[in-house]
Amino acid sequence: MNQPATILIADRLELVYSGLKELFAGDPDYEVVAYASTGHQVLQYLSSNSVDIVLLDVSLPGKDGIDTVREAHVKYPDQILIGHSILTEIEYVNSILIEGGSGYIIKGADLAEFKLAFETISNGGEYVSEPARLEREKGYTYTDKTFDGEYIGLKPREREIIKCVAKEMTNKEIADELCLSVETIRSYRKSLMTKLNVKTAAGLVKYAIDRCWI
Repeated sequence: MNQPATILIADRLELVYSGLKELFAGDPDYEVVAYASTGHQVLQYLSSNSVDIVLLDVSLPGKDGIDTVREAHVKYPDQILIGHSILTEIEYVNSILIEGGSGYIIKGADLAEFKLAFETISNGGEYVSEPARLEREKGYTYTDKTFDGEYIGLKPREREIIKCVAKEMTNKEIADELCLSVETIRSYRKSLMTKLNVKTAAGLVKYAIDRCWI
C-alpha cells in the first residue's frame, strides 16, 4: 500500500489550515502533516523535515509567500512548492511560478481540483487555477507587456521603495532614507508602476499590503 503524500500548509490564518486538513482527511492519497503561519516557519520546518508538498499563501507575514518560495527553491530545488491565494492578479501568479513554484491554486478550490493539481505537478506539469490562468492570459492592461513576454521579479531596492511608498513617505523622504536623488526615486516609481501593472501610487500600496509588507 502506497504511503500518502504529505502536505505542509502555510497560511497566516489557522482557520485555513484547519479547513484544508479537514478537506484532505477523507482522502487516503494525501495527508496534511504540518502547519506554518509564517514564511520563516516554512523554511525552519524544511531544514529538518521532509514533506512532499508545500502549499503556501502569497500573503504570509514577515517573509511573504513569494520570497519564501524563492529561498526554498534555492535551498531545496526538488521541493514541490505551490501558491495558494485569493489573489489572482498576474504579478502574484507569475512571481510564484518564476521564483520556483510549480503551481498556483485559488482559495476555495475543492478536493478534486487539488488532486488534479497535485497529479499534474507530480507528472512534471504546471497547474494554475482557471481564474488565475485567465488573468495571465489577459496580460498587462496598462503596459505593453504580454503574457508570453519577459517578466522580471522585483529587486531588493525596488522592494525598499515600495515599502517606503506604502508608509506614505514623499519622494524627498525616500531619497533621503535610501541616499538616492529625488529624480532616481521618481524613475523607480514610474518603473515599478509599469512592472506591477498599476496606474497610481495607491496600486503600489495595495501591492505592499497584499504581500503583508506593512
